[in-house]
Amino acid sequence: MKQGVVPDDLTRGFWEAANEGKLVIQHCPACNRLQHPPAPDCADCGSDDLGWKEMSGRGHVYNYGVVHDCPVRLLQEDQPFNVAIVMLDDDPDIQMFSHLPGTAEDEVPPRAAVEVIFEETANGQKVPEWRVVGEPS
Repeated sequence: MKQGVVPDDLTRGFWEAANEGKLVIQHCPACNRLQHPPAPDCADCGSDDLGWKEMSGRGHVYNYGVVHDCPVRLLQEDQPFNVAIVMLDDDPDIQMFSHLPGTAEDEVPPRAAVEVIFEETANGQKVPEWRVVGEPS
């Protein structure tokens, strides 16, 4: 089981939504910008009136690598493992990382379609991960 995530004031909305099985991204209603990771102000217009917008939970693998020598002790028993960069279909400028549960190491189909799933960590907090659901488009 993964190490627990501890939400702070800035990320609490993201983690609360994850516990409900929803993927949300910080949204600025003033300029309609999505941004991730969350920040105190909009990177485009500077507004601090930010909220959360639910995403479709679909994306595509942009690229990936295989970790063979992880310095994080809690992850060492899982190596080697994939680390993929996932571009959200809702906004390709939003990218997230995932180990792609269910995909054998170094067998990640380039540009494969993925969907979000939520895995529980040691403290009960759910984290978004991505699962391959289709061939490249």
